[in-house]
Amino acid sequence: MTLYPKLILDTLATVTYPGTKKSLVESEMVADNLRIDGMKVSFSLIFDRDTDPFMKSTLKAAEAAIHYNISKDVEVSISVETKSKPRPEVGKMLPNVKNVIAVSSGKGGVGKSTVAANLAISLAKLGYKVGLLDADIFGPSVPKMFHVEDARPCAINKDGRDLIEPIEKYGIKLLSIGFFVNPDTATLWRGGMASNALKQLIADANWGDLDFFILDTPPGTSDIHLTLLQTLSITGAVIVSTPQNVALADARKGIDMYRNDKVNVPILGLVENMAWFTPAELPENKYYIFGKEGCKNLAKEMDMPLLAQIPLVQSICENGDNGEPSALNVDTITGQAFINLAQAVVTVTNRRNKEQGPTNIVQVNK
Repeated sequence: MTLYPKLILDTLATVTYPGTKKSLVESEMVADNLRIDGMKVSFSLIFDRDTDPFMKSTLKAAEAAIHYNISKDVEVSISVETKSKPRPEVGKMLPNVKNVIAVSSGKGGVGKSTVAANLAISLAKLGYKVGLLDADIFGPSVPKMFHVEDARPCAINKDGRDLIEPIEKYGIKLLSIGFFVNPDTATLWRGGMASNALKQLIADANWGDLDFFILDTPPGTSDIHLTLLQTLSITGAVIVSTPQNVALADARKGIDMYRNDKVNVPILGLVENMAWFTPAELPENKYYIFGKEGCKNLAKEMDMPLLAQIPLVQSICENGDNGEPSALNVDTITGQAFINLAQAVVTVTNRRNKEQGPTNIVQVNK
């Protein structure tokens, strides 16, 4: 007699798994490691958990079916595999993260990612445990800004779950879709694909204990923002803008998104980026290229803190491109500005937590 895979699978298709009332094949419980060596057959059956009450009876039924339908002379070896534990439900995904801070902007090109990266580094310098998620699925910049473009996160098994291990740089845990796609190729994904990828980076990663989990969000208001709001309890949002009127108009939209009645994410404050230009050779001079104190006036109008005014200095751009963000050097004007920003964020976050309860996750309407 000659054994072949289809003969074994057809036989296993006659065995019913009590948990689903379907066959082992229909229940997709037969692993793809079927091996045949003469009259010896080996394969694995996949169960949801190692405490499955039907495990022993199912193994005996599978072996008996092969002996009955094929031959008693077949030597059967069946091993057991268990699926990874299911993803935690919404609201319980990051149990060891104290504060989730969304760094947001209504408009692209205002330096939001630069602020997010330098804020994360500055918080780490202040002694906090920090994670940074690049949530800009279609324009990831964290790998470049931290000079880890070639990094490839590995998978680890922790507490029965297969998790992505974040990349660590400058004392910060980092994840970005940029680690998993070709940096020279456009990411042509529909909204659902992008949202699912983002959920994986949040829920299926080993973030561990964090004091601050910084979200570098995409510009504008999009599916990605909605996914974040439906997945995480966001402690508060930091809005980044330049003093320019066009940018301020879009910043208002970003503020409105978080203040919407169905969202209600507290605005921790505004950051005025590119507040003025200071040439390296004239460090005392300030040139207001994009307007003067636009964010300061908006913060006053909207009754929210102005967390920091970050000058436009050539080194900020150069350091970001070189993978060495300005916050690494606290002895510079920009380094000190980002440390001041981090201290302000800590202060307003502590005040917010003292005065308000956790933010409610936005409910999905089905």
